[in-house]
Amino acid sequence: MPENLPSQHFAHLRVHSEFSINDGLVTVSELIDRLQALKMPAAAITDLANLFGLIKFYSAACKAGVKPVCGCDVLIEDEAGVQTRLVLLAKDRQGYLNLILLISALYTEASHHVDAVLPLSRLRGHCDGLIALSGAQQSNIGAALLAEEPDRARVLLDQWRALFPDCFYLELQRVGKADEEAYVEAALALAHKAQCPVVASNDVRFIHQEDFDAHEVRICINERRTLDDSRRPHNYTEQQYLKSAAEMTELFADIPEAVENAWEIAKRCNLGLELGVPHLPNYPVPDGVELEDYLSSVSSEGLGKRLQSLFGEQANDVERTQVYLDRLEWELNTINQMGFAGYFLIVMEFIQWAKDNGIPVGPGRGSGAGSIVAYSLGITNLDPLRYDLLFERFLNPERVSMPDFDVDFCMEGRDRVIQHVAELYGKEAVSQIITFGTMAAKAVVRDVARVQGKPYALADKLSKLIPFKPGMTLKKAFDEEPLLGEFVDGDDDAQEIMEMAYRLEGITRNVGKHAGGVVIAPTKLTDFTPLYCEESGHGLVTQFDKNDVETAGLVKFDFLGLRTLTIIDWAVKMINAQMGEDETPVDINRLPLADEDVYRLLQKGETTAVFQLESHGMKKLIKRLIPNCFEDIIALVALFRPGPLQSGMVDDFIDRKHGRTQVVYFHPELEPVLSNTYGVILYQEQVMQIAQVLADYTLGGADILRKAMGKKDPDEMARQRATFMHDSEARGVDTDVAASIFDLMEKFAGYGFNKSHSAAYALVSYQTAWLKTHYSAYFMAAVLTADMQNTDKIVTLIDECREMNLKIVPPDVNLGQFNFTVNDGGEIVYGLGAIKGLGEGPVENILKARQASPFSDLLDLCQRIDAQAVNERTMEALIRSGALDKLVEGGIDHSRAMLTAMLPDAVQAAEQSNRNQAAGVDDLFGDITPTEPVNGGRLPSGMKLRPWAEQQRLIAEKETLGLYLSGHPIREYMGELKHITNGRLANLRPERGTQRVAGLLHDFRTMKNKAGDSIAFLMLDDSTGRFEVTLFAKEYEKYRDLIQKDQILLVECTVRIDDHSGDMKGRAKQIMTLATARKRFAQRLALNLNQEALPADFCEHLANILGPYRSIEDAAESVHLNATVTQGEASNGGKPAAETQGCRIVINYERSDSRGCIMLGQDWLVSPADDLIQRLRMEYGKDKVALDYRGK
Repeated sequence: MPENLPSQHFAHLRVHSEFSINDGLVTVSELIDRLQALKMPAAAITDLANLFGLIKFYSAACKAGVKPVCGCDVLIEDEAGVQTRLVLLAKDRQGYLNLILLISALYTEASHHVDAVLPLSRLRGHCDGLIALSGAQQSNIGAALLAEEPDRARVLLDQWRALFPDCFYLELQRVGKADEEAYVEAALALAHKAQCPVVASNDVRFIHQEDFDAHEVRICINERRTLDDSRRPHNYTEQQYLKSAAEMTELFADIPEAVENAWEIAKRCNLGLELGVPHLPNYPVPDGVELEDYLSSVSSEGLGKRLQSLFGEQANDVERTQVYLDRLEWELNTINQMGFAGYFLIVMEFIQWAKDNGIPVGPGRGSGAGSIVAYSLGITNLDPLRYDLLFERFLNPERVSMPDFDVDFCMEGRDRVIQHVAELYGKEAVSQIITFGTMAAKAVVRDVARVQGKPYALADKLSKLIPFKPGMTLKKAFDEEPLLGEFVDGDDDAQEIMEMAYRLEGITRNVGKHAGGVVIAPTKLTDFTPLYCEESGHGLVTQFDKNDVETAGLVKFDFLGLRTLTIIDWAVKMINAQMGEDETPVDINRLPLADEDVYRLLQKGETTAVFQLESHGMKKLIKRLIPNCFEDIIALVALFRPGPLQSGMVDDFIDRKHGRTQVVYFHPELEPVLSNTYGVILYQEQVMQIAQVLADYTLGGADILRKAMGKKDPDEMARQRATFMHDSEARGVDTDVAASIFDLMEKFAGYGFNKSHSAAYALVSYQTAWLKTHYSAYFMAAVLTADMQNTDKIVTLIDECREMNLKIVPPDVNLGQFNFTVNDGGEIVYGLGAIKGLGEGPVENILKARQASPFSDLLDLCQRIDAQAVNERTMEALIRSGALDKLVEGGIDHSRAMLTAMLPDAVQAAEQSNRNQAAGVDDLFGDITPTEPVNGGRLPSGMKLRPWAEQQRLIAEKETLGLYLSGHPIREYMGELKHITNGRLANLRPERGTQRVAGLLHDFRTMKNKAGDSIAFLMLDDSTGRFEVTLFAKEYEKYRDLIQKDQILLVECTVRIDDHSGDMKGRAKQIMTLATARKRFAQRLALNLNQEALPADFCEHLANILGPYRSIEDAAESVHLNATVTQGEASNGGKPAAETQGCRIVINYERSDSRGCIMLGQDWLVSPADDLIQRLRMEYGKDKVALDYRGK
């Protein structure tokens, strides 16, 4: 490729980046790198109908010394419906603001934007400061020229030039598309005749020519097509790459002015953006009062209330309160000098509004909890002086940057707060923030495989081999999962998928909305950012993401939704609603933080559902640390992170706390700083305080040191070390001691946690632990409600309730609400909303119908509900979950069978009754009833009712509730399991050698060992207890296909007592399923029957049942049973079933005067499959069928 010469200046003015979403592979970083390599001094990005990437491109280009030209590719539609794809480029700030308005209008003013189209009438009046490129063939001029209508083309050209005087260019392209040369020739003739300048563009979609194939796959992914789809349009060519100036000059050698004009346009575009300067919105203060004075006034007033709450009658004691007053004065001076008074007042206002309107607000989050001003204004709810939280960690007067409060709101109320802010400051000034979704590792593999036409099974296998972790990439996946590399190496199709997936991974794919980011502008938003909204016209967001919107000058406020606040709110409301008049309501913000009962709960590790403290690893840490004060909870939140856990910091902290290791401070002056953490540098604030105490750093300077240590910048660290050593030596600190302390600070600064954040979240942890300790049923009901759509979580929480001896009232259509509730007896009533297949609509309809009186029976229920809202499928879900059990008499298996049988007639009768009522017609004999009674335990004549089998009931509960509520699947098998295991899990004890245990696989998790091999931890449950079994790498690879939740597994393992937890743990040697165990150990399948109850066709019927399971097929005897009457053992001499290829069938029969035993012959050996055993139990009775085993 020829090198660019200085005289060969050219600027690409039509470039689609990855942010065009529909097409384009160009990333900003790749574009800048390529421009520098080609020595191109300027370029534009002109994404399709958006400015998503503008700030990123502008900033990166300026930093790299490339002139950024900012523009957009816009589809304009005239009054006749003819469309033109114009490129609009901003010459100056006026053009930039007009471009923002026009691009925003594509979304905010359109009824839909599947294809974002701007009416020509909207363009008029907003052309100042803009240069337009005609769109080549994709324009009304191009269409006229190709239709050989030069006069119409001239009229259209004149119209465009009138809109853009001296700023309209006829665009020429040569990328290998149809009719290009015909268009170029006609356009040149028109340009000459009209004296209109022409400009060359390459309609760039990718950086290098070889990227064409990847771009085609990107297009197919977006259009949901395959590469070999004969119907898919081919709109792009391999020539649409970022060509050099020399290549463009050669391509347009016959039209040199087209290349020259591209550079001239770049020179005309001189947009200068003021970036990084925040523009705060205007907070409404009383007339005649300065913003800073108002902040000081409300802060002083607020602090007075806080002091009264903290110290009561001693609130006026100067010795106690002066330190608070001094800190307030210092912070106010800093805030006002930095110009952030308005920011604090804005945050104060919407938090106070939320509290006034019953919306729970968190106690704080992040470093903002270190501000006494924030505490005084009610922004945070934790005394920063009590817990040594530093203001400078939040707002550093020596390094000006915007403060950033992250505010947690109850999930249900967050949107109401955002709506309030929009109403207060004006809807044109408030918006949420856009996010960009990218092609992530698992998804891009599936997408590429689909587009390439590869089998779904191959894509599924590849995707499942990629670990499911946040931030997972294809490179990490190959590093962490050896099986992935082995599989790809051995499969050509997999290699092809991965090669393309690597090229597309990380490319922007779609847009979304930031979870909590909101911007408030001092004027209208479009003075700072273009806007975007969903196709429905709702969900207004900025087109710049959270980083770019701040760079553009807007101030971001984080309105975050914290589910735990919702849980606390629900629990407290339920508690207070059932309080007596003489009882003091619970105030969650005024809890004593030294409740011994709470710490006893924590010390036992009973922290399921406790905020931040419920994970498996955290529970183990809690049991080791044994927290006994609030500072310990703060430490737990900070310690449970990869850095501290891997560095040895956690072990050191625990050993020092429990006196196993001596507490060392390295210097006496560090004791006040490090005493709460036993001499361990745990918090970022401690790093700052050490620098302040030993080396006379200001806390602002110490914060700069902390950040330098975190970034590990060698040059900055050398300067900081020199400063620290010099200043500490000046204070008389020994040189070696100072050096070792600096080394420690440097080491732990990388692991240190923000104590302000840890303390604020520790407070929420304590609040949830307090509720669980003192109002356990209400708390667990609230937690269950919050997670009712997460069935895996529901299973864990119901188990926890059982561990806590809390009774769960099963779903009941006459008792339950949508949410989980607590009845007068302190029992948790199952929420109807947790039944799969029931949404808010059906439940609301049921509750409304129930207001008059409880439902008396199935027909009554069907008649009173709205059949449109609660259809037959919903009714089936209610039956299968057990919610209708009490509408008929009898046991639950009988009830559910009866209700299932009666439902069609009941629904039909109810529909007929409702139709008659609507028509004003009464039945001749009164109320409409089914042809046969559907209640009272009677069925339509001739129908035989067979109660549900236990497994059928449990499976139905699992499908509708996500768990087994009325029993345990393993109980049915315990009679046979006792013959082939060492007993129940509750009775397990350590022994030499291996033991065989059995249980339902309740849960499992995997992790990597230091060698990179996978280890699995299986949690078995047999209804009497739980037992964790470890599978090391070799066994895991051998048995991984058997590891499926809810599978009954038999495990040969060694059993030991775990040193840390004191629990029984196992190491697996061999695993088998129950089906495998039956085939291996079962000798006989016995039917224990009463002859008088047997039908005349018993033999033939039994033969038909056994036939599909026979181990030896013999067509001649398929319906005749060969039997041997015996009182002894089977004629196979007691050989194990595995040797005789099946189980012998034994029929033990009884009649009034005798007993006998029939043993079927070798031709009737059967496989002891569970389907066969269940069928026999349904036919002859659950207790009439048994497997006999030969033992372990």
